[in-house]
Amino acid sequence: MAKILVVYYSRTGNTRRLAEVFAEALREEGLEVDLKSISEVKPEDLEAYDGVAVGSPTYYGLMASEVKKLIDDSVKIHGKLDGKVGAAFTSAGGYSTGAETTILSIILSMLIHGMIVQGDPEDYHYGVAVKGRGGKSDIEATRRKAKRMADLVKKLTS
Repeated sequence: MAKILVVYYSRTGNTRRLAEVFAEALREEGLEVDLKSISEVKPEDLEAYDGVAVGSPTYYGLMASEVKKLIDDSVKIHGKLDGKVGAAFTSAGGYSTGAETTILSIILSMLIHGMIVQGDPEDYHYGVAVKGRGGKSDIEATRRKAKRMADLVKKLTS
């Protein structure tokens, strides 16, 4: 069975909420899922998964320093995530406040590792970005992104 890690940093609980929704939707698709706070994960841990979804709040258009530290430290395992599926999500304080640049910065790191990141032609093209706790449509978008990730992981691991 394919295994996914949903790892997040959350100061206010907004990003944690998205991570919980993401993990729940992945489980509903029949995947084994570990949901962990960024403080519980070391770079070497990422190697054990077929996919990794990373969630961070948006701080000045960038990921939180706690998330950046994990990514910076992942140089130790460079090349060992090649071919794994990646996804990113964020919560932000408002609209047009840097959420897309936060997601893109996470995705860029995944691409450098050789990971596979799937866009979405419908909405939330790069990953899910919500204002604050997000509303019903944001939660549906998070579930959709998780389902798309699950479908891709299943295709690649079957």
